[in-house]
Order: sequence, then structure tokens, then C-alpha cells
Amino acid sequence: MNRALEETRLRGLHWRVWWLSAMGVFLDGFDLFIIGVALPLIAREFAPSPFITGLIGASAVLGSVLGGFLGGCFTDRYGRKSLYLVDLGFFIVFGLLSAVSWDIWSLILFCFLLGVGVGVDYPICASYVSEFMPSRIRGKMLIGAFSFQAVGMLSGAVVGVIILHLFPDSGAWRWMLGAGVVPAVIVLVMRTTVPESPRWLIDKGEFKKAGEIIARIVPELRDRVDAIVADTRIRSRQAQKTAMGYGHLLKKQYIRRTVLAVVPWFLMDIATYGIGLFTPTILAIITYDNETNFILKDLAATRGAAYLDIFLIIGFLLNIWLVDRWGRIRLQILGFGGMALGLLILSVATGTSGEGGASLYLVIPGFVLFNLLMNMGPNATTFILPAELFPTSMRASVHGIATSAAKLGAALGIFLLPILKADVGIPVTLLVVAAAAVLGLIVTALFRINTTGRSLEDINPGDVR
Repeated sequence: MNRALEETRLRGLHWRVWWLSAMGVFLDGFDLFIIGVALPLIAREFAPSPFITGLIGASAVLGSVLGGFLGGCFTDRYGRKSLYLVDLGFFIVFGLLSAVSWDIWSLILFCFLLGVGVGVDYPICASYVSEFMPSRIRGKMLIGAFSFQAVGMLSGAVVGVIILHLFPDSGAWRWMLGAGVVPAVIVLVMRTTVPESPRWLIDKGEFKKAGEIIARIVPELRDRVDAIVADTRIRSRQAQKTAMGYGHLLKKQYIRRTVLAVVPWFLMDIATYGIGLFTPTILAIITYDNETNFILKDLAATRGAAYLDIFLIIGFLLNIWLVDRWGRIRLQILGFGGMALGLLILSVATGTSGEGGASLYLVIPGFVLFNLLMNMGPNATTFILPAELFPTSMRASVHGIATSAAKLGAALGIFLLPILKADVGIPVTLLVVAAAAVLGLIVTALFRINTTGRSLEDINPGDVR
């Protein structure tokens, strides 16, 4: 039956699954990024220490560490669709509560729980899209959905600018943190219309239900699908499958895949979130030191971040074009190299920021190179690989583990940036992050596995075809 999914052209149901998954990733990017936009205003109102400032910025990402692991586990156990709906409840409830936080600790708690919803969404969306799409375009569709993270981040910057214009005071951060609730409600309602993943149903032995969904997707193959559903030999093969546990990930058959799925994403997110979420802060420090009005300073830096984030979208567009041509691994290696070079340029720029506008000539190309190559490479490919390298029974679980590892790296980047900046300065901090990108390049090159153009069943022979 899975072959029927491979042979079909894209239809309405494919696009609905893709769009609603993409909108979940949009909310992930929006909610995580807008915390960085709001952070200077939050710091102005509550006057936290550098440690607490880092904790605020990292709280949602720390929540996504827990959410990724739990979301992956529950998605493999209870199905893609049920968790597809539950996670948006976190976006709605805790988005509202974070906006009405009464002190610094309630804000940290609610942002953490909002982050749980973000973490849950990653393995669900990756599994959903990869299991519905034919292999010839699976990479494009996965990255097309994941690219909405950049759209969400850019939207967060734009919404931040609009809110700062409408409410030019330190309390504007409350409107920022609550801004994602309305789209989350709309997406929740629309997600009730999509079916369960047929590949997950097949893995659970629910052949009749899977057949009905596949027949909806490929109606011209209904007779063939019905014949397969009635074939007792397929049921026998499914019954003989050995259940997989987390211990399998460290065995010889899967250890290479596990390292490739987890470690580069961990290293990439140290750079992505450590720099990306604090882009407005870095811009304010480097290029707006002479501005004394903190609202105008945050507004100017946020505008700069919005312009630079356009290159995140361009990077994703390049990846969509190249991912099924050049392959995941080549783009990941190229991207890590470009990120390291961009960070090196930014390190030099921060070291010369005292010369007024001169450093701006380095700041712009440094950020452009970092954002462009990051999304053309590892920020896209590290999302794809865990969804392809493992069988259906463990796909969401492993993607959840990879998500948790990535967000742990992100939390380290976000949390350590203010502390490192205070202790050793921005130039050295950026060099440390560049070293993480170089290490990601090395790990990718050493543990490379090609998945481009191969069906999920070809990559994972244990899955029923």
C-alpha cells in the first residue's frame, strides 16, 4: 500500500496536510523569535540579572526540549493526528498566559510551557509530511513546510515593529507574546479536517483504515488497495515485526544514523538560536550604541533583524530548489562552512564596532552569509534526516529525540550568550559558536548517509511496503 503513496501525484489532501504542518512550524518560529524581540523590553520592566535574562530567552526553548521527547514518543504510540491537535492547545493557552504574566517567574513558567507545545510540533509535522509525500519530492515538501519557521521569525520581527509603533512603551512586550494566539486557534480548527497517517496505521496493523485513506488519496488505485488489504501475507509479515525500543538506536544497525540525526542538529541550534534570537540585541550593541532612547534602539534593531531575516527565507528557497538535486549531506556540509565564515566576519565586526559605521560593512555581509547558508544547509537538512533515517514505528520518537537535543543546544546558546558576552565579550562568543558550526561539518562528513530520492521503505527495509 505504501507503494501507492509513492506513485501518486500531489492532490488536495497532500496540500492540506502540508499547509497545516507548515503553519505549525510558522507558529514555532513566530513564538520563539518574538521572545527575542520582546526581551529588551522585558529586561527594561523587570531589570533582571544577566542570568535571569538568559533564562527568559531560553525558557521556551528549554520547554521544547521536553516537548520534543514527549511529542515524539506519544506520536508513535497514539498516532500523528491526536498529537497534531493537542500541541496547539499549548500555543493558545500558554501564549495567552505569558502575555498576562504578573512577575518574572510566572513569565518564565508560561514561556517554558509554550515551548513544550513548540517541541511537540516538530516530530509530528516532520512525520506527517514525510509519510504522506512521494520520495521524488519528499525533501522539497519537508523543507517547504519547515521554511515557514523563517516566515514565522520574519513575521515576529514585523509584528514586533508594528506593536512598538502602536504601543511605544515598555509594556509592548505583552502584546508581542500574545500575538500568536489568533493564528493558533485558526490552525487548530483546520487541523481537525485531516486524516491519520496511513503509514502509521499500516505499522499498527490497521490495514483497513489505512486502505480507506489511501483510496481517498489515489482513487484510481482503489481496487489494488482493496486487494492488498485482503492479502493475509502482508498481515503475517507485519505480525512478525520485532518491536523496537530506544536501545536499538545505539546498536550497530542504527548508531551511525542516530549520530547523524542528533549531533549536527544539536550543534546547529547552538548557533541558530544563540545568534538568531538575539539578533536584535547584537544589532543594537554593534550598530546603535549612540541611541539613548531604549524604545527607539529596540525598534531600530528589530527593523534591522527583519531585513536580515529575509535571507533566511531566500536560504530556504535555495534549499527547496537544491535538496533533491545536490542531496541532503552536501548541502549540510556547505551550510555549516558558510555559517562558520559568517560568524567569523561578525566576530571581526564586533571587534571594530567602536569605529562607528565602519563595522556595519562587516555586520551586514556576516549576518547575510550566516542566515543564507544556515537555511540553505543544516537548518533545513537536520530537520529532514531524522524523518527519513528510521522506520515508521520509531520515526516520530527519534525525530523527537533529535528535536530535544537540538533545543538543548539552542537553550545552551541562548542562555550562555549574555553570560559569555558579559565575561569575554561578543567577538570571543561568536568564535565559540563558529567552532560549533565547524564541528557540525566534521560530524556530517564522517557519518554521512544518503537518503535523497529513496522511498522510506527502501531506506528502512523493515517497514511493510
